[in-house]
Amino acid sequence: MTADASGRPPLDAALLPDHQVEVVAEAGSTNVLVAERAQAGGPEGLVIAAEHQTAGRGRLDRTWETTPRSALTFSVLLRPTVPPARWPWLPLLTGYAVCTALRDSGFDAVVKWPNDVLIHDRKVAGILVERVETPTGAAAVLGIGVNVAATVEELPVTDATSLALEGEVPDRTELLGGILDTLWDTYVAWQEGGDPTGRRLAAAYTAVCATIGQPVRVDLPAGEVLTGIASGIDADGRLLVDGTAVSAGDVVHVRVDR
Repeated sequence: MTADASGRPPLDAALLPDHQVEVVAEAGSTNVLVAERAQAGGPEGLVIAAEHQTAGRGRLDRTWETTPRSALTFSVLLRPTVPPARWPWLPLLTGYAVCTALRDSGFDAVVKWPNDVLIHDRKVAGILVERVETPTGAAAVLGIGVNVAATVEELPVTDATSLALEGEVPDRTELLGGILDTLWDTYVAWQEGGDPTGRRLAAAYTAVCATIGQPVRVDLPAGEVLTGIASGIDADGRLLVDGTAVSAGDVVHVRVDR
């Protein structure tokens, strides 16, 4: 493998034989590439990773841009067979899997509902899950971005962080393999386990979710603002704020002066 001018080695798909990983040098959005493959009959488990993503998208139409080899930016194709009513769990499941893989790598990661991954209150990973209609039925594209080696100057926003700024920088290929292993194991158990496994996932997600128990402000899609204490997650993955179930919105953890 040849490092670039920054000394950062490339991703090596050959080291991940248990996964269907394709690496491209540059892409506007890996979600777009995987969605196109899904519509063309691409297999479940397909992963496309970009060394340089120039027009990535996050939740609420936010952009996610990275400098070459500073991040893990990749998308995964899934074809869930569970009822559509359970699909809202996919963003939470993905956030949980990324958070767990980072914890397994020694980082003090938590999730902010629904799926932002934080270290020390700063965002280190973002996730965008999109439903795609294909000739063989609906598919899900999981877009994942993790700031790995980015310096302060390379981070897209001031409230972000990277693994390099929080500890020892992991090898990106090894980290990708760890995330994919955890994601696939969690996804298979969720699909096959029925309600008991769903309850276990909800409990496991809650255990790593920093939003639970916090005073929050939720900017709802219609423009309304909800404030209160985030008390838990319901059976559909919705955030409970003072008894109100929230299925979508931008959550801000409100600091309380003591």
